[in-house]
Amino acid sequence: MNQSENSQFLETERISKLMLKFSIPCVLSLLVSALYNIADQIFIGNSELSALGNAATGVVFPIFIIAQAFAWCFGDGCAAYLNICQGRKDTKSAHKAIGTGILITVLASLALMFLFFPLKKHLLTLFGASANSIGMAVEYFNVILVFFPIYMLSNMMNAVIRADGSPAWSMASMLLGAIVNIMLDPVFIFGMYWGMTGAALAMVTGQCISFVISVVYFFRTKTFKLTKESFVFDIKTFSQALKLGASSFITQMTIVMISLVCNVMLANYGAGSRYGVDIPIAIIGIESKVFTVVINLVVGIVLGCQPMIGYNIGAKNYTRVRQLYKSVLVCTIIIDVMSTLLFELAPRAVVGIFGSPTNIPNPEDYWVFAEKTFRIFLSLVTFTCIIKMTSIFFQAVGKPVQAAISSIIRDIVCFIPLILILPMFLGIEGILFAAPIADFIAMMAAVLLTVSYLKSLDVDYVEKNGESLKAFKTGY
Repeated sequence: MNQSENSQFLETERISKLMLKFSIPCVLSLLVSALYNIADQIFIGNSELSALGNAATGVVFPIFIIAQAFAWCFGDGCAAYLNICQGRKDTKSAHKAIGTGILITVLASLALMFLFFPLKKHLLTLFGASANSIGMAVEYFNVILVFFPIYMLSNMMNAVIRADGSPAWSMASMLLGAIVNIMLDPVFIFGMYWGMTGAALAMVTGQCISFVISVVYFFRTKTFKLTKESFVFDIKTFSQALKLGASSFITQMTIVMISLVCNVMLANYGAGSRYGVDIPIAIIGIESKVFTVVINLVVGIVLGCQPMIGYNIGAKNYTRVRQLYKSVLVCTIIIDVMSTLLFELAPRAVVGIFGSPTNIPNPEDYWVFAEKTFRIFLSLVTFTCIIKMTSIFFQAVGKPVQAAISSIIRDIVCFIPLILILPMFLGIEGILFAAPIADFIAMMAAVLLTVSYLKSLDVDYVEKNGESLKAFKTGY
């Protein structure tokens, strides 16, 4: 079976069967990825490091996202390009983009290391580290930064592995790394008394395991083969993949901007409230990790479907693309409604997993702010996830502009201005209300973009088949 035949089942197999095969491993893989940070935060929160330790990991988290932005941009772009090439029966271009993507990921990771190391205290303070938590944050960050190349390459390669039709391998890579991380966390934190350094060492050890497993896969790929020629810079080919991955970069960097603005505003308005500076920063850090679990469920489903979407777009099988979008949308709504009920009805139970505050003056204020955060900030999490799902869908079909617009409207156009304005009238609670208002506005924009695109598929279908639009819609 040649490389093009190896992918043809993406056009013919039943959608529900393909979603089970591709999306479940992808979801598990991304959930495991989320566990890296969550495991650290749970063990830190239940140790003597307590709430201040969680605040420290919270201010490091946005810097992780910066590294992830570059890795996902290169990886998701190469993955989407690979799937579109498969649909076009083009077996000559994708390997050049992937090889160049690997080289550029290495260069980007080294550049970030050398940029961040001398600026670490300034960066962490900028992202909300207080005098109480800055020492812990620096201790944690020092270890993480050294392993940036491995972390970024692992993320980049995992996206390609999923697109190559091996989501189970990607899942195994992340799962084994997370298991190692979780096993080492209590040993290093409680057994060896290494504190924040121990938590960081447990994490990077797990990342190394994931990296090695990903590298092994690249010697047994299905639909492309890497050769020496693959690692000769081919900027022209890679630029096609880069366009498709641009929305991932924009999405991740907007998360960084949001974290920066949000943490600065929380520190400013928290200082003048009953909660102080460290409680809001710690709670938002926890909220970010919990939200990552929910969003990764949705992202895992749509990324699992990306090979099918990209292949069928390349093959001009537009009816199947529409069916895939509807299937992903239904799954997204089910997951998010269940998550919303949990956040509204049992916020203390969710936050309690991360330990009880023992090193702050007023522990009850911690729980009060936690309840407000989960019930207000995440009240329209369903809209948030549909917007994200829509952005990835546009990326998969080769529409990077629509993908970027979907993310930018929510995060840049709406959320950041609201987070700057609302606290003037509502105090620190205004920061929490900014999220659902931004979600509502951006959701309307996402609906308009999606409807417009799906209608364009109707027109393309008619042009391809020479049938009337009316007959097509009736048959569909």
